[in-house]
Amino acid sequence: MARTIKCVKLGRDAVGMPYKPFDDELGQKIFDGVSFEAWKMWLEHSKMLINEYRLDLVTPEAQSFLREQMDSYFFGPGAQMPPGYVPEQAKAK
Repeated sequence: MARTIKCVKLGRDAVGMPYKPFDDELGQKIFDGVSFEAWKMWLEHSKMLINEYRLDLVTPEAQSFLREQMDSYFFGPGAQMPPGYVPEQAKAK
C-alpha cells in the first residue's frame, strides 16, 4: 500500500516516494516530504538543466550543482531557470 505524505512542492497530500533517492540527509528529506508526482516533475526539470548547462554528470561539480538545484527546487525558493532559457513551446512560435 502506498504511503501518503504532505508534499512540500505540491502543498497537498499525495502518494509519497516508494524509496529514498539517496542514502543521506537530502534523500531522507525527499522521502519524508516529496511526493512521487513532484519527484517526476523534478526529473523533467533536471533534464532541462542538464541539457541547457551541458552538464557532464560524471564530474563532481555537475553532481553538486544538480543536488543544490534539487534542494532549492523542493525546499527553497525553487530552482532557477538558466539565463536566456526559452521553453520549447515558445521556441516554436
